[in-house]
Amino acid sequence: MNEPSGDAASMKPLEDVTVVEVDSWMAAPSAGAILADLGATVIKVEPLEGDAMRGTGRPAKVDGDLRGYDFVFDVDNRGKRSIAVDLGSTGGADVVRRLCADADVFMCNLLPRRQAKFGLDPDTLFEIRPGLVHATLTGYGTDGPEAWRPGYDVTAFFGRSGLYDSMRESSDGLVAMARPAQGDHTTGLALVAGILAALRLAERTGEGQVVETSLFETAAWTLASDYAVTAADHAPVRHRSRRQQITPLTNRYPCANGQWVVFNMPQASAFPRFCAAVGLDHLVDDPRFDSVKARFDNLSELVDIIDETLAQKTRDEWGAIFDEHGLIWGPVLGLHEVAADPQAEAIGVFPTIEHPALGSYRSVRAPMRIRGVDLAPSTPAPRLGEHSRMLLAEAGLTEEEIERLIAERAVGAD
Repeated sequence: MNEPSGDAASMKPLEDVTVVEVDSWMAAPSAGAILADLGATVIKVEPLEGDAMRGTGRPAKVDGDLRGYDFVFDVDNRGKRSIAVDLGSTGGADVVRRLCADADVFMCNLLPRRQAKFGLDPDTLFEIRPGLVHATLTGYGTDGPEAWRPGYDVTAFFGRSGLYDSMRESSDGLVAMARPAQGDHTTGLALVAGILAALRLAERTGEGQVVETSLFETAAWTLASDYAVTAADHAPVRHRSRRQQITPLTNRYPCANGQWVVFNMPQASAFPRFCAAVGLDHLVDDPRFDSVKARFDNLSELVDIIDETLAQKTRDEWGAIFDEHGLIWGPVLGLHEVAADPQAEAIGVFPTIEHPALGSYRSVRAPMRIRGVDLAPSTPAPRLGEHSRMLLAEAGLTEEEIERLIAERAVGAD
């Protein structure tokens, strides 16, 4: 690793780390975006036609110079440098190996057989860079009978892991689709954690390290509280509707304006406080609801009463009352509401990025902070092949060699 530069107050933790990533879509790229936010120099290697994710995300309803800008691609690729490479060409994979010779981390979502095909497997790259951290993100892992299977977050993270099924309200209930990249971004965090640990180990030993994670196993970790039981007894999870919860206050309820609130107060002592807050004091001594067991046995009837009561005020009106009585609750916000949430603003969830040509826009910060260190995204996502010539020159290629690679279509340049 290079020696860090700059005074301590302005330093980012990974500013002496160089990452080469060969990946696409959202899971592994999201890890690269976080590493870039943490200060790493991240080189994104794309095919000549570009990462398949370019241009496929939901377009933003904005006007002006930013109309049509690919904000979805940007969030997983901000702060990186792009080089376009045809890995299947005579010189393409060699270019990537040249880049790895000066890198600290190689990161990819290539299955092992493709890593070997292009000479980007751990053994090959360790010969070039002995202390390299080699990190792979796949759908289902690199071993086992289905290591070959391609995986996306909706299939490997939500479907195969049991997450979709566990969220159904009945065993034959509708399987709701997740929002884009929830599993991808969660798995990206797991990859970042593994890379940071491996970098520390590589520093101490001088030896190359192999890091692996997958959408499937990361999803299992998010369900660890369920699997702590299910892995032991192999029993299916019980599906519970709103009228089949263990307690009435680990539930969600609609308010007057059709918006919802959710509570998480499983303690028996919370019920009298809730009843006092919403004007249902008489239920505390009602024999149908005067004990944990009674409330469980008559939960459907109790849910109807609470529904009718909360329908009398809006979500925000109830919120002030809930806070006054110290209830543990949360509003069920729409995404557009979260983007304007004062709490989100206070902790910097949506920082502003300055685009050199298009102006400023808000993005999403990685979910960690280091006091005194600015971890906000620094630059927008690169254009395809924007840095190809620069990166090849930094890797020691002559201008003649660079132009030959471009002419042969081994490398693409903006």
